[in-house]
Amino acid sequence: MLKRCVFLIFVILVLPLFCGFWILSKLGRSNQVFAAFSQFLSLFPGIVGSYLRAAFYRLAMDHCDQDLIIGFGTLFSQSNTELYSGVYIGPQCNIGACKLEQDCLLGSGVHIMSGKGQHNFEDLNTPLRMQGGSYNQIVVGQDSWIGNGALVMANIGKKCIIGAGSVVISDIPDFAIAAGNPAKIIKYRQ
Repeated sequence: MLKRCVFLIFVILVLPLFCGFWILSKLGRSNQVFAAFSQFLSLFPGIVGSYLRAAFYRLAMDHCDQDLIIGFGTLFSQSNTELYSGVYIGPQCNIGACKLEQDCLLGSGVHIMSGKGQHNFEDLNTPLRMQGGSYNQIVVGQDSWIGNGALVMANIGKKCIIGAGSVVISDIPDFAIAAGNPAKIIKYRQ
């Protein structure tokens, strides 16, 4: 009950910030505005910073539960992100469009990209920055753990473990333990 009251206080504190975000996002590119506010909020240290981030994202993201921890220096680039109860995101993570289901753990420096197709590169006569791409929401299943410094471009099933420094380019099934570059299944947890 006390945590809920504290969270409500932080929601009230971020309301003016959210109003500014809402107005600016209606005037321009909403994901660029969202990323800018994310960068600002990432600078607040400690538990106060985590509460501020959770309160703001509860208002600005597609879904964000209140009982989660978002570490210092963590950046979000897409508002179509969903964070569920019990999620822990370590410091200095960079998160694109994703859905982190209940009780997911992300170590420090984890990068979750919005899929593998963010940059097209087929046309040699057009600069890469102008070729566009597609953004997909990556799903990390319930009770999965992603180790420090992992790069994730594909879905991860429930109750998985991804080794530190791994590069996930293909979907990982439920209960798998995967590691390496590219990440390969080492064994299953059941």
